[in-house]
Amino acid sequence: MTRWTAAPRPAFTMVLLVGLTGCGDEPTREDGTFGNRTETTPAGLAEADAPPSFEVEADWPRDMPDLWIMGSVTGVFVDDRDHVWVTHLEETLTPEELSAVQDPPIGTCCRPAPAVVEFDPDGNVVQGWGTPDQDISVYPRNPHGIFVDHTDHVWVGTYQHHRVQKFTRDGELVMTLGEYDVTEGSDSETHLGGPAGIWVDPTSNEVFVADGYRNRRVVIFDGETGEYLRHWGAYGDPPDDEARTPRGTPETPPEQFSTVHGITGSNDGLIYVADRRGNRVQVFTQDGTYVDEVFVAPEALASGSSFVPVLSEGPEQRWLYLADGTNHKVWTLRRSDLEVVDDFGRGGRQLGQFLRPHGMSIDSQGNLYVGEASTGRRIQKFTKRAP
Repeated sequence: MTRWTAAPRPAFTMVLLVGLTGCGDEPTREDGTFGNRTETTPAGLAEADAPPSFEVEADWPRDMPDLWIMGSVTGVFVDDRDHVWVTHLEETLTPEELSAVQDPPIGTCCRPAPAVVEFDPDGNVVQGWGTPDQDISVYPRNPHGIFVDHTDHVWVGTYQHHRVQKFTRDGELVMTLGEYDVTEGSDSETHLGGPAGIWVDPTSNEVFVADGYRNRRVVIFDGETGEYLRHWGAYGDPPDDEARTPRGTPETPPEQFSTVHGITGSNDGLIYVADRRGNRVQVFTQDGTYVDEVFVAPEALASGSSFVPVLSEGPEQRWLYLADGTNHKVWTLRRSDLEVVDDFGRGGRQLGQFLRPHGMSIDSQGNLYVGEASTGRRIQKFTKRAP
């Protein structure tokens, strides 16, 4: 029997309107850090309450081996060793970019990096795995979303092919959730529909999947056995694949998820879900009880504003960072009330700018790593500045 968790909605929904910014020059604080606010401390905040500021590291990552080059970056995750894992789409690279592997070669560089690449904290490549010459049952084709769990297993979603794969750290396939190129809708207990983000609870070993390029739900499995456990849609209600979903604004809040794209869990047991085209983040308890939502840049069209949520370091996880691949920036929200208090980035190809930030994660020191999809095709490290 299909199960879900529904809860009464509160009488109000917190609404936050954030205006869109253009692609003009990005203001820089006096200390050289990035931010779109002109004050060193955002207006209305005491210095002790000010959100973190960041500076981009020009020499991270280091040169990759074997003439490797990455295509659109679709996933980024920092593990317990502060190693940075990246997934990318080889098929987005052009023949000119892959001139060394054309038949005959048309130039001396480059070669596609494997689908999954691991970097050490200094930005050196540790390993890479996942290549098209593997059997399709193993190869994480079209990877989207990556997570390294507390048992050192690596979870990779393949959004176009409706499955999530569990690997050992060195790329040996352990388990597959879903079936390659088969989807059965949002109420299926056995199949997925465009899975994107992944988060694994280190206490329960439950795997939370943002199953949202085709389906409209969060679905949970047992991390050891792969057994289906439960799922829910927007507001903790049953998902409806046939319902129309308007653009996400406070005036027209979609009753269903639009694109369930990113997901993360907090130390205090909450689940944060990025509904990309819904222009919002919804918050739940782990059983699917709806808690709150916030709309960020609701004027955003196209792919929407809410790509990937990331919680700050430390036991309190005071800040929620949100990658926005349409406005090409990262928003900073105060987690206690979901108020946007800062942002950084703008569209562009220069150092510290973004073209479609699509994957994001954080290390134990609070440094952010942002991967860019579309034609961005890179990952950048933003070091947290001391207060």
